Amino acid sequence: MSKKEEMVAMILAGGRGTRLKSLTRDLAKPAVFFGGKYRIIDFPLSNAANSGIHSVGILTQYESTALNNYIGSGRNWGLNGTDALASILPPRETPSGANWYSGTADAIYQNIDWLDKRHCEYVVILSGDHIYKMDYSEMLRFHKENDADVTIACIRVPMAEAPRFGIVVADEKNKIVEFQEKPKQPKSDYASMGIYIFSYPLLRQALIEDAALPTDHDFGKNILPTLLNAGKRLFAYPFKGYWKDVGTVQSLWEANMDMLDPKCELQIFSNDFKIYSADTASKPQFIGAEAKVSDCVVNQGAVIKGDVKHSVICNEAYIGKGAVVRNTVVLPGAHINDGIRLENALVGPKMVVDKDYIGTQEEVVLVNQGE
Repeated sequence: MSKKEEMVAMILAGGRGTRLKSLTRDLAKPAVFFGGKYRIIDFPLSNAANSGIHSVGILTQYESTALNNYIGSGRNWGLNGTDALASILPPRETPSGANWYSGTADAIYQNIDWLDKRHCEYVVILSGDHIYKMDYSEMLRFHKENDADVTIACIRVPMAEAPRFGIVVADEKNKIVEFQEKPKQPKSDYASMGIYIFSYPLLRQALIEDAALPTDHDFGKNILPTLLNAGKRLFAYPFKGYWKDVGTVQSLWEANMDMLDPKCELQIFSNDFKIYSADTASKPQFIGAEAKVSDCVVNQGAVIKGDVKHSVICNEAYIGKGAVVRNTVVLPGAHINDGIRLENALVGPKMVVDKDYIGTQEEVVLVNQGE
């Protein structure tokens, strides 16, 4: 593709995801299952496609094989063909040597050549571990209306959670006057969502300058504060919809439960701004004659013989006769033995559950080998 593009997307999908415990022992965090038939990576990919973005770079690193295979050519998200492109961008060896991505900014820096070939005016940088729907074209419109150099998507969070995020202090016109990266004492509850739109010439210059310095090569720690201190125009784009950082077992379980709530803003199964996937389940689901299933999402290939309520059941999962499952996420291939009772749990892929677990919503645990 050599024609000029207005905006391209770069998805940071190389994270290890240690807080997801054994779910990411052999799997990149963006490839973790969600919502019965989806993977976390489906959300930024679908958002990009629905926003009219035709070129997407996916920067992978940790345990990337399954993720790379899942994305493939990008066809399932409409990102293949003569006018669309999904490129897997792992670390690569160059004449100067082989280097792992050493930070979020370094990952983009190592792929400046790919961006140069897109001839783009703007770049939207995305994280590969968030659940949300967002039209990036609306954010770009906001960026242009404010003559911004950088626009950061932001959302209000409880003050108790603010230290987990990059925190923005903005004036009444949403111009950013201060940026704090995971502060111990946050000055506001306005959190960065890890979604940035840069005017590309500025991004390119900032990455090259940062690469020559002994920094962490990170957007939140280095690039954004440096640009703000240099007097560049940074703006906060106020996002009002559903957004969840699913970097922990607890938050992943919560997002699945939110999805089951008909009042939730996410509305994952709506055909309006659809979320696409490369789900490969081919067998029909089987619901036994004595089974009871209510308020659930059940994917193809699942076998249910027990009593299941308000739960998410992925493909190839098995729930035995007499089992009672409540408020639980059962990931692909997991086997719940006959008569087992589960509440408020997240069951890992291919795990055999042979003991009851009755948790609380504050103590969701991953039921898996080695946990």
